Amino acid sequence: MDKGLVFNIQRYSIHDGGGIRTIIFLKGCPLACPWCSNPESRKGVQPSSWQKNGRTETIGEWYDVDTLVDEAMKDEIFYRTSGGGVTLSGGEVLMQADFAAKLLEELHELGIHTAIETTGCFPIERLSKLLPHLDQILFDLKIMDEDMSKRVIGADVTTVKENFEAALAAEAVDVIPRIPLIPSYTDSRDNLLSIIEYLKQLGVLSVHLLPFHQYGSNKYDYLGWDYEMEDTAVLSKREISAIKELFEAEGINASVDGLE
Repeated sequence: MDKGLVFNIQRYSIHDGGGIRTIIFLKGCPLACPWCSNPESRKGVQPSSWQKNGRTETIGEWYDVDTLVDEAMKDEIFYRTSGGGVTLSGGEVLMQADFAAKLLEELHELGIHTAIETTGCFPIERLSKLLPHLDQILFDLKIMDEDMSKRVIGADVTTVKENFEAALAAEAVDVIPRIPLIPSYTDSRDNLLSIIEYLKQLGVLSVHLLPFHQYGSNKYDYLGWDYEMEDTAVLSKREISAIKELFEAEGINASVDGLE
């Protein structure tokens, strides 16, 4: 694709790949996670709209690669001094795999550290296009039960695992598994133990835990959508600590939000 659809560019981020980063959010996601904090990114790769602050706003703007590279390079000094770079997020980056691959290639050629956030929910051919141009992958592992994963979020666990293992096998790519801790969905002991066993089989000994939050809940109002998690309480510090200890008891280092 000659152009990609972007719904946000966030500068000076310190949470998505190390150092100071520019996060480019690509529109489009096939999943239906009830806890999604970027619901405006969901569904197809096409502009949409919402009602915000009493007026209609368009969500999504088409960019060519050169324009986005120019935007990212405005902050080059911060990448160089902090060990940062550019992270492509979403939505689901693999929804716009051809465009993402071209953008990452251009950034890589300029010596910029590149990363993506992904759920690995598309056939491996899409991720394969990006791997040669990546330094890091922040890879979400959510629901490991096949039936529950398909029913709740629409992800095929077999496909997710194939992508995750391909990422691990890629030379010079740092893969960080991230576990969203979502009450009633991903935080059950059975699900967490399934993740632990899977990671141990692959020799992965470090994860980031992402506790559920209510950030972005107002976006559902803007979109006119029901928010299923409205009455869901966030996990307590004690509950998060217990999950962290569960991983570490199995020899897997677990940082919370990637910061500890």
